[in-house]
Amino acid sequence: MANSPLSVFRFRWLFFSGWLLWALIHACVLTSFDLPWTVAIADSAVSNILLMLVALLLVNTLQFYIPQADRYVMLLAWVATLTIIWLVISRLILTLLFADTQYLLFQKQSLFIRFSFGFLITSTIVLVSVLWYNWQEQKALEERRRETERMAKEAELFKLRQQLQPHFLFNSLNSISALIGPEGKAARKMVLQLSEFLRGTLKKEEHQWTSLGEEVRYLQLYLEIEKVRFGHRLDTAFELAEGTEALQLPALLLQPIVENAIKFGLYDTFDEITITVSSYQQDQALIIEVQNPFDPDITSPKGTGFGLLSIQRRLYLLFGRNDLLQTETSGKLFTTRLTIPQPTK
Repeated sequence: MANSPLSVFRFRWLFFSGWLLWALIHACVLTSFDLPWTVAIADSAVSNILLMLVALLLVNTLQFYIPQADRYVMLLAWVATLTIIWLVISRLILTLLFADTQYLLFQKQSLFIRFSFGFLITSTIVLVSVLWYNWQEQKALEERRRETERMAKEAELFKLRQQLQPHFLFNSLNSISALIGPEGKAARKMVLQLSEFLRGTLKKEEHQWTSLGEEVRYLQLYLEIEKVRFGHRLDTAFELAEGTEALQLPALLLQPIVENAIKFGLYDTFDEITITVSSYQQDQALIIEVQNPFDPDITSPKGTGFGLLSIQRRLYLLFGRNDLLQTETSGKLFTTRLTIPQPTK
């Protein structure tokens, strides 16, 4: 009835101890009716051993079949039938053991009381068993539901990460293609960087969390590839508060945000820009801000695109909150702010 051997042992110990206590009470009650101790003990032993077998039969049956709520009346009828069978068999055995007329008369007069107690005990055991097995079934269903939800979330997170990579990969391959002729050395360097970037991506698929320091190192590799595309027009600055590099965040979270910053900062201008990545800790959360300049007359920062939408979806799947990614504009500066609650130790 329980999941661990210790729980099974404890249940059996309580079950048999309780039954032994009831048998002793039964014998004591019989002696109060001036029955000899030998007769009282035999009566109690026969009656309660048979009743315990009936109870075990009911418990084991309910372990494999629990009737629906609309069939509980049939269950009670079944309990009553087994109680009557128990009463008949125990009376036959006791009649064969004792031929004393006074005892047989007492036994006959106490049939209704015996039936009532037997039915009450077996009904109570059936009720406890039904509640226990229903609780166990609900617990198992809840565990399966949580496992299904976890697998669905992991599948969706994996899909989101995979959707982000082709866009970056196609851009990188186009840049490599443009470099192959006039700048073969730069093309080879970019191929090696791209290879290392993708290898790091595949490794991180196996780990849901990573440190900010490791994520920044991965992000710098990505930026080296992008700087081959944009040359001196792209510059970056990292302002990480002391102690934040050891804080945790979901892996591969910053690259789509920086890619979005590059898109809004560089795609419609020929000017040089600096993208700033800063971090600090607030209460029990890691705050990361990515800032990039933009021209409000040319681009609209409201069009966050698939990258930020995918990040927001990932954060919701991981934390169940929609307020962990925020964007704001101040003059010609566009800021994306991430709030990452830290896992409890």
